[in-house]
Amino acid sequence: MSTRLFFTLASLLVVALSVGCMLVGAVDIAPREVVGALTGSGNDEVARTIVLESRLPAYITAVMAGIALGVGGLLMQTVLENPLAEPSVLGVSAGASLGAAIALLLPGVAIAGTLTAGGTWLTVVLALTGSLLVIALLAVCSTLLRSNVLVLIAGVMVSYIVGSGTSLLAFYATDYGVQSYVFWGMGDFGQLSSERTLWFAIAVALGLLPLPLLTKWLDALLLGSDYASALGLRVRRVRTYLLVICGYLTAIVTAACGPIAFIGLAAPHAARFLLRRSHHALLLPATALTGMVLTLLTSFIAHLPSTGSTLPINAITPIMGVPVMMTLILKHRSAAYQ
Repeated sequence: MSTRLFFTLASLLVVALSVGCMLVGAVDIAPREVVGALTGSGNDEVARTIVLESRLPAYITAVMAGIALGVGGLLMQTVLENPLAEPSVLGVSAGASLGAAIALLLPGVAIAGTLTAGGTWLTVVLALTGSLLVIALLAVCSTLLRSNVLVLIAGVMVSYIVGSGTSLLAFYATDYGVQSYVFWGMGDFGQLSSERTLWFAIAVALGLLPLPLLTKWLDALLLGSDYASALGLRVRRVRTYLLVICGYLTAIVTAACGPIAFIGLAAPHAARFLLRRSHHALLLPATALTGMVLTLLTSFIAHLPSTGSTLPINAITPIMGVPVMMTLILKHRSAAYQ
């Protein structure tokens, strides 16, 4: 597929899904009322509240989460030289889950958050703190270890350790706390208020800001660590820097939306497959656009039943992610027998 055709079709899909996400929801609202709420010309206060305080923040969250997870997946696959790598592999999502577990399952903290009416805010802050601590640990591991495989193994081990802490908290928690944590873990783009959505978008944008300047680094890493070193690239330092960016983007999304699976895996491969390009100057925007399409599609499907509730995001994302993984497995299997 040509570059122009890809970006044209992807942009049209984003527009179509954006319209769909604003029109479809747990509550049926007439299209003219949705338009009126967005333009300020509507008279229905209930529709205005739902659109501006629920659907619009969820839409913006889905867009920014898609960009962050897609780009994070591309960075990780390039840095670790592993086509099956995705942001959750390094334990960043597990760190966020532990932070959320502390906010929702630890009795004293959970009660304090509820009494101050800051339960949701406390969950986001502690989830982000847990993610950032894991990022710091992985940055140290990346500096000390010379092998991408060892860094990947370290991330998996961190996931297991953090996961055991989360399991212990769940074991001693109340039924209500466990239920709250389970719902958080299912993933939801509609957890943030309109004000917090703005801060979420700014935080994601700050993480994406340096990436256009790093495309040459990423292209050099595609050639292998030895070749990149021969070109004068400080591979370990660059790898650590890129992993921190990837971890930061994942941390922000996980803290705000819960651990969203498979988007970071599927988006980069879909962009590569359709573009047939490996230059990151093209792959970065293509992957960001693909991530937007996937999260908006997921959000649209989640609201399709229109039964007064929303389907969990993580019940839908495997439908897109598993075919990508199976395609990769079959592709590598075919190459091994050639």
